[in-house]
Amino acid sequence: MRLAVPDLISNSYFPAVAAVELGLMREEGLDVTLELLFPVTDAAAALRDGEIDFLAGAAHAPLYDVRAWDDTTLVAALSSNMYWYLVVAADSPIDAGSWTSLRDVRIGAAPGPDTGLRQLLVDAGLDLDEARIDIAPVPGADAPSVSFGVTAAQALEQGRIDAFWANGMGAEVAVRDGIGKIIFDARRCDGEAAGFTFPALMTSRRLAATSPEVVSAAVRAIVRAQRALRKDPSLAEKVADGLFPPMETGLIANLVERDLPFYNPAINDSAVASLRDFACRAALPGAGGSFVRAVAREFAPLWSS
Repeated sequence: MRLAVPDLISNSYFPAVAAVELGLMREEGLDVTLELLFPVTDAAAALRDGEIDFLAGAAHAPLYDVRAWDDTTLVAALSSNMYWYLVVAADSPIDAGSWTSLRDVRIGAAPGPDTGLRQLLVDAGLDLDEARIDIAPVPGADAPSVSFGVTAAQALEQGRIDAFWANGMGAEVAVRDGIGKIIFDARRCDGEAAGFTFPALMTSRRLAATSPEVVSAAVRAIVRAQRALRKDPSLAEKVADGLFPPMETGLIANLVERDLPFYNPAINDSAVASLRDFACRAALPGAGGSFVRAVAREFAPLWSS
């Protein structure tokens, strides 16, 4: 079976990576191959088309197609809340208290995550055209085996962009190397933005209906991976060894430990309602459909197993 992630060298989807690399999927009876498929919007299309069996990605990714929950269903959360950071150059006059005054900036953001950033800025009262805020992909971030966040940090250092919106790994690299500073942490903010989306394990509605035992096994492996990382965050380095470059391997355990309070496989009604509201306000193509089937509730008992 094929499980895709839109960013491999990252903490964003790490429970899914750990479930494969620690052998938990295998112990649950599944032969799963982990692969990188960027951006998440393309990965969601591949899931709909049957090219992959599972996707560990942003929960709103299926909503870029009008079929949305007719073809795709969420089966577990990898963690809660929107999980990207807004990072500017270290010498920028903009800081965490003044990020709403962004002007004349080029912000690197991947397709999919960029919608969360746009809505965040609009909700803050910014007119992107008037403020001359250009949000676009980072050149080179779509190359094979590349981390979007780390590539964005490099682009920031080289002056090719003025800011970036990316995962915790990219933000950490930028801060540690003195390249950038974090001016907004979506996951830990007090506003509505925290609930825009979250990292989730999803599958096709077809697989959930025809092979529920396969999906159940995958969910159990994810829950076990979250539990194992909560018990011993240092396992993250074991997972990353040989998969991540050396520098990122050395960073991942601390990033995972920082995220542990958000490690919860449950997808509650509040999370779905926030996801729906975000999709509607962002005018995503699938926002008009019913969200009743967004989550495959038949697998919910496994979240607490």
